[in-house]
Amino acid sequence: MSEAAEIGQERSAALLPERLVAGYEAFLSGRFAREHERFEHLASVGQNPRILLIGCCDSRVSPEVIFDAAPGEIFVVRNVANIVPPYGPNGDHHGTSSAIEYAVLALRVTHIVILGHASCGGMRAYAEAERDPYFKPLSAGDFIGKWISLIAPAAERLGPVDEPIEVYSERLAFASIIQGLANLRTFPAVANLEKRGILSLHGAYFGIAQGKLLALDERSGTFIPVSPDAHAATFAEPRF
Repeated sequence: MSEAAEIGQERSAALLPERLVAGYEAFLSGRFAREHERFEHLASVGQNPRILLIGCCDSRVSPEVIFDAAPGEIFVVRNVANIVPPYGPNGDHHGTSSAIEYAVLALRVTHIVILGHASCGGMRAYAEAERDPYFKPLSAGDFIGKWISLIAPAAERLGPVDEPIEVYSERLAFASIIQGLANLRTFPAVANLEKRGILSLHGAYFGIAQGKLLALDERSGTFIPVSPDAHAATFAEPRF
């Protein structure tokens, strides 16, 4: 390696966390090298994903990893607790709503998936505040406190927190996904396209520890395992 290259490498390593630099180098020699033509194609013609996925910021729940997605396949928006706010155009800043609008009207996606997950910190924070009025780590004046207040309609349907917080938080996660779908339908474009059969809405839930994926059957209001045979086969043989 030349002296100039060594200096350049040292400077780049100082500008980003070492983990990211190492990961980028692995990406260059691995996936980017294997899929270079795909990246060139995406750069020249633009993106054309068919799926908008609304997920949580939680670092353990990466949609691209869970669904083994290639670049350009899924348009992903992530926020705290995978919340979908109701339609409400006003002077505020609406990151998630703008992503929904762009995906539906500009990209013309044909599916929207809300992906919740186990052990969600946002759900637990809301549940703990509901159970104990003195437990207010996130006030209504904070960004997160105001944001997770959008969980309230889902919590109201569950009733008082009268069970272990871990159990209630998981039930709240499921209820919030259902509420999120209802909120999606308050967006005029979403409601119109779904009514015309052009757009489909879906709810899903990922169990981190065992990798189990559940999908919502809206007719029954229940979450059903996805690909149970494939999941069972993963654990049928010793993995290590």
